Amino acid sequence: MEATHQTSALKGGEFLIRETEANTVFIPEEFNEEQQMMAQATADFVEKEIDPNVERMDSLEDGFMRALVEKAGELGLLGVSVPEEYGGLGMNFNTSMLIADYISAAGSFSTAYGAHTGIGTLPILYYGDEAQKSNYLPKLVTGEWVAAYALTEPEAGSDANSGKTKAVLNEAGTHYLITGQKMWISNAGFADLFIVFAKIENDKKLTAFLVERTYEGITINDEEKKLGIKGSSTCQIFFNECPVPVENMLSERQNGFKIAVNILNIGRIKLGVGVIGSCKKILKYATEYAIERKQFNTSIANFGAIKRKIAQMATKIYATESASYRAGQNIDDKIDDLIKNGMPEAQAKLKGVEQFAIECAIIKILGSEILDFVADEGVQIYGGMGFSEEAPMARAYRDARITRIYEGTNEINRMLLVGMIIKRAMKGELNVMEPAMAVAKELMGIPSFETPDASVLFAVEKQVLKNLKKAILMVAGRAVQVFQMGLNDQQEILMNIADMIIEVYTAESTLLRTEKLVSIRGKEACQNQINMAKVYLYEATDKLNSAGREAIACFAKGDEQKVMLLGMKRFTKIDPINLRDARRAVADAVIEKGEYLF
Repeated sequence: MEATHQTSALKGGEFLIRETEANTVFIPEEFNEEQQMMAQATADFVEKEIDPNVERMDSLEDGFMRALVEKAGELGLLGVSVPEEYGGLGMNFNTSMLIADYISAAGSFSTAYGAHTGIGTLPILYYGDEAQKSNYLPKLVTGEWVAAYALTEPEAGSDANSGKTKAVLNEAGTHYLITGQKMWISNAGFADLFIVFAKIENDKKLTAFLVERTYEGITINDEEKKLGIKGSSTCQIFFNECPVPVENMLSERQNGFKIAVNILNIGRIKLGVGVIGSCKKILKYATEYAIERKQFNTSIANFGAIKRKIAQMATKIYATESASYRAGQNIDDKIDDLIKNGMPEAQAKLKGVEQFAIECAIIKILGSEILDFVADEGVQIYGGMGFSEEAPMARAYRDARITRIYEGTNEINRMLLVGMIIKRAMKGELNVMEPAMAVAKELMGIPSFETPDASVLFAVEKQVLKNLKKAILMVAGRAVQVFQMGLNDQQEILMNIADMIIEVYTAESTLLRTEKLVSIRGKEACQNQINMAKVYLYEATDKLNSAGREAIACFAKGDEQKVMLLGMKRFTKIDPINLRDARRAVADAVIEKGEYLF
């Protein structure tokens, strides 16, 4: 299977079967002056308003988080994606990604911010009627009002549509009476507006409602005592025949589940990119500590073991950036294309994100797991001090853990992304089966002994990537043949395939970013980026091989297993590189600067 070159707009998931040119991807170095000014304003806000006050925030000081939200509103940070007619800035999707990236350095505030600006505001922007948007959006953009999103219930988490909260129309036909319980609701302690999901009568699907805090029949429990993000408000909410005006139904009856799914797609990619600032902050603290900490009469930053950690942290941050903003721009491009073809802007934004729902899931998994890795290594570099509440790593470590759970657990997202690829393939929207059949045929043929021109930047690495995609198609294609519709029940295999896909997308994004950067700055100026791209690809290849072998052993036996394992060996072949020297070069650059500098 040879990937075709990109000559038309890319579809979500199509990276598996099409070769992407470096000059077609967006890289974070291309953000314009206005976007960089917004990012700097966000960084300044975190540095001045939050960093000196983390103890006040994490102790849930009465009114403090609310005041922070209002200050963010004054700076325009709450309305990045909201059109100017409602008081927002009307900026594109990738700009909102950039702000989420920088706000993630704010610890618990980033959760309050994400809940308000994302799942709390966007359903109204995308699904509200004009009266609802005109009434609520200006208040949310300024921070005068704070929003919360009430979907989860005690028995309805990942299976959100199984919620038991009910809405009954009163006899006068003027109000829906909502009764039920919601839990793990971010911002609940001080929110003015709740987006509440409930079922009307015997409906099979949820309906969404806009519920103001002042309505009767609402009881909000005390704040939950959490492992991390202690400064974010999280409460249970009880509704007892809470009267909601019929005009406060959001969108149409039974459209709530669709709203939830589409808004969560946005939430996922925003969460994935919304760890990068936090990762950079942890790396900065860890690097500074490593420079200052002396053992055996030398700074521990001089030790190879510490350099390896610093380099790995930097490499994974670089890779996450590369994948996140590539996907963000794909979404923007799709939105622009849909608008040019006559689709209303709000609908185009939803469809643009929906088209790249696969990538949204990938970024959510990638970012959350990279944050966990970086936080863990940060603790390790601090050593005993890392375990102390006196040092910044303890809070970072606790706060990181939630990201693998909310916006859909990483396990759910892994199964979702594979399921979406298969579903699109079955609908004829994504031509995956034809390349998969070609790979199966190639397995029985004589391997090609052609070698790429090693003098061309990344020619060898791109051949490795092509082969890694073949490995995915081989495993996934055969799994579909063996299990057919029953593949959904083979969760372990789905997660294996997902891991393979995530690594390929991230490695490719990192290579493409670096290749484009070299074309702009020159090879000599980008040597450390080249090092990181090669290191990430090498490690990704190893992970992909392991996941593929594990999956094959689950469904192939005898000669077929031998052939597929040989194919896996062929498709994951990569020449050794001096990982030690590549990592040390990256680490030395970070140590010299004292922070992430790429």
